[in-house]
Amino acid sequence: MTTTPAHTHAHAHAATGTDAPYAPEHPARMPWAQLAPEVYKAMVRLDAASRKGLDPLLLELVKVRASQLNRCALCLDMHSKDAIAAGESVERIIQLSAWDESRHFYTEKEIAAIELTEAITVLTDGFVPDEVYARAAEHFEGAELAQLIAAITVINAWNRFGVATRQVPGHYTPGDLKH
Repeated sequence: MTTTPAHTHAHAHAATGTDAPYAPEHPARMPWAQLAPEVYKAMVRLDAASRKGLDPLLLELVKVRASQLNRCALCLDMHSKDAIAAGESVERIIQLSAWDESRHFYTEKEIAAIELTEAITVLTDGFVPDEVYARAAEHFEGAELAQLIAAITVINAWNRFGVATRQVPGHYTPGDLKH
């Protein structure tokens, strides 16, 4: 039997004032971390290494934006909650999907990181444009820029595991995992 977290139901019902039933929660396709534990452990180590030297709030914005683009519900759940727990505003998280029209919510450094995240995440043109890279390089010194590129690459990998194995959102509590 699948269930939606009780706190989600209670909050949604309070917000809408209805008792309408929600769609059933889908099961994960597989417990990939249990089936490929060495890969999972390596990803956790890679994730920890990629975060070094990066501002935690900026990092959560990057993770949320990549997860929006990749439509990874589990990572959206996790990183939105982690961002709020770390002090990020709900307003900035909500505006992130329309950041280009909401630039005034973000610093120039954050915008450069978000642009770089989009360029690395959506490779349909086959490259990261020079002007996007140059703007990021203006705001991030060499090692920090390398760490940011690593962190963007890692969240994209997590997203692909989450989407491919259809991991279920809604059960994460901030601090449970650090990726």
